[in-house]
Amino acid sequence: MSQLDHFLLRAEQVLNRVEALLPEVVSIPDWESGTAFRWRKRGTQAYLQVVKHVSKISFDDLQHVSQQKKLIEQNTRQFVHGKPANNVLLTGARGTGKSSLIKACLHEFASQGLRLIEVDKADMADLPDIIELIAERPEKFVLFCDDLSFEEGEPGYKALKVALDGSIAAQTENVLIYASSNRRHLMPEKMSDNAGYHHADDGDLHPGETVEEKISLSERFGLWVSFYPFKQEDYLDIVGYWLSRFACTTAQIETARAEALRWALQRGSRSGRVAWQFARDYAGRLNSP
Repeated sequence: MSQLDHFLLRAEQVLNRVEALLPEVVSIPDWESGTAFRWRKRGTQAYLQVVKHVSKISFDDLQHVSQQKKLIEQNTRQFVHGKPANNVLLTGARGTGKSSLIKACLHEFASQGLRLIEVDKADMADLPDIIELIAERPEKFVLFCDDLSFEEGEPGYKALKVALDGSIAAQTENVLIYASSNRRHLMPEKMSDNAGYHHADDGDLHPGETVEEKISLSERFGLWVSFYPFKQEDYLDIVGYWLSRFACTTAQIETARAEALRWALQRGSRSGRVAWQFARDYAGRLNSP
């Protein structure tokens, strides 16, 4: 390595160290350019990136989750209209429509001022900065984290607890947090956690501090919405719905039933996602040259 190359390498290392010490700069987005955003970070620069192609899924597209749909839609309607509403935790079987319901909320209420900001789990520690950035805006913001779960010691866990209701600052009226997860309590549960349980003198069973800590985050969400695996006929109904959306005839939909069941068996799941994937494949093959 030449003397110049060595100098440039050392200079780059110094700059990287200085950059890490600099305060993070948050750029203001063009709020009129979209209804959905993603929180992004690049070096010391943090910004909201406009989602140019927003999902068009609607409440009508989500089948056999009517109760869950009713709860989410009503809570979001209250929020958009300035009424009290809750942070929401959607939990349960994979592929049953948890994240799709949140996207459908944007489709339904964007014209009434709802905006969606997707925040990756790795960026949960930035929640205070995001909330501060949007706190004075007239729009209503849902901060959306998909497939949320934490391992021991992750910094985002504490930040989310504080954002939900643990800060000295009052909760911002134009911000809610909607999170989807396959875990009800968002953190892994171990057999050793049960050792923290103890019996009181009156015979009651009391959880130890470890268990209390793991369930406390979930309890800060005001609304829990649970999703369950679909029965076979429900799955086939969803297949039929999407095939009809792909312009398949009634006869073609009926013929597809057996193949749809084999498709689900191969994937070990009768979920809405699997039904949609099968419908795309089947309709595409029908119409291929």
